[in-house]
Amino acid sequence: MAEQLYRVELTASFMERLDAVEAFLLQADAGLAFDTLLAELRASVIPNLSRYPRIGRCYLDRPPQSAEALAQLAALPTGAALALREYLHGDYLMLYTVSEAEATVYLLSIRHHRELSFDFSRLWPGA
Repeated sequence: MAEQLYRVELTASFMERLDAVEAFLLQADAGLAFDTLLAELRASVIPNLSRYPRIGRCYLDRPPQSAEALAQLAALPTGAALALREYLHGDYLMLYTVSEAEATVYLLSIRHHRELSFDFSRLWPGA
């Protein structure tokens, strides 16, 4: 019996975050790392998620501790937070969800492990 392959879709929010990762890497003089990331997404990450959509761990296995993150989770539709999964690939953490009904994996976000989660320079001008 042939295994079912899931379709993997990159959401608009994932694409925005991908742009932010590129800017972060360019600022760190590591522009070639972005090319490597794109190649690994095509050659490894997307095929892995297509074959094994549950490869990542459940996001709520390690629930966030900040009030802001908890508030954002509470604002999600009922049950949505339970469907969030994390996939760690090299220096990158990706957030995704799986739709069984559509046999689709939706990549929601990506970040380099060294990126700050907040833009402190914008929060405190002159800092």
